[in-house]
Amino acid sequence: MKIAILSRNPELYSTQRLVESGLGRGHDVRVIDYARCYMGIKSHRPMVQLARETLEFDAIIPRVGASETFYGTAIVRQFEMMGTFTTNESQAIARARDKLRSLQLLSRAGIGLPVTGMAHSTKDVDGLIDLVGGAPLIVKLVEGTQGIGVVKCETREAAESVIAAFRQLNAFILVQEFIAEAKGCDIRAFVVDGKVVASMMREAKPGEFRANIHRGGKATKIKLTPEERAISVRAAKAMGLNVAGVDLLRSNHGPVVIEVNASPGLEGIEAASGVDVAGKIYEFVEKNAGRGSSRDKIGA
Repeated sequence: MKIAILSRNPELYSTQRLVESGLGRGHDVRVIDYARCYMGIKSHRPMVQLARETLEFDAIIPRVGASETFYGTAIVRQFEMMGTFTTNESQAIARARDKLRSLQLLSRAGIGLPVTGMAHSTKDVDGLIDLVGGAPLIVKLVEGTQGIGVVKCETREAAESVIAAFRQLNAFILVQEFIAEAKGCDIRAFVVDGKVVASMMREAKPGEFRANIHRGGKATKIKLTPEERAISVRAAKAMGLNVAGVDLLRSNHGPVVIEVNASPGLEGIEAASGVDVAGKIYEFVEKNAGRGSSRDKIGA
């Protein structure tokens, strides 16, 4: 098959692994910088072009960066209009990138979450802080990624100050309860086609509460409980994602989902788990490409 990996940076580990795995399976694989593409929107003749070349593929694997969500998902949507199979559909990627929308959908699906609040005004910060159980608490930028824009506030006064500062900058934020019992550890479950194919535990470096590998976290292989496996699959399904990284915390009241990632990295999960995750993604493509157009059914 002719397969495109939509990525801004061909040197990234995840992009290189997808190229390597696809070529090893006999596919014609090409990395496409989606930000350089342009679209021809014509009646019955949608097209995507790059440097005057009309692009046609059997399938695409989107690796859309958080800062390029709007244009990246527009390109994915254009390929969908052309009948190209995509591992994650444009609506699902956009849905997962909106932290508030994601939490609302997960809540509707009955999936365990940290208690979360959001407000536009700073006139009732006390009520917002009380809603999540008081300090310590977590303040998150709605559009943050890889742990950036996530602040732990140890006291009510600190929380009030951080919330006021973010709102002064007109930034939209979420306020969440702090899950102390997680002890700086979280779990990444990698879901492909409705199954958890790999998992790892990430442990924050000393003095840090964020366990992201990009922030110095250490990853180790872990065996999920049946409940953790089930909640990961349900979370990906609630987002409409076929390929997803579901991040969990172990709380006193069971596993809670803190984020569902539409473009999860492969380096940490493959190294920690020993699983050929890139190969699992191609198995999904090989099984499903050519079956028709995308059919997003989430309804939000």
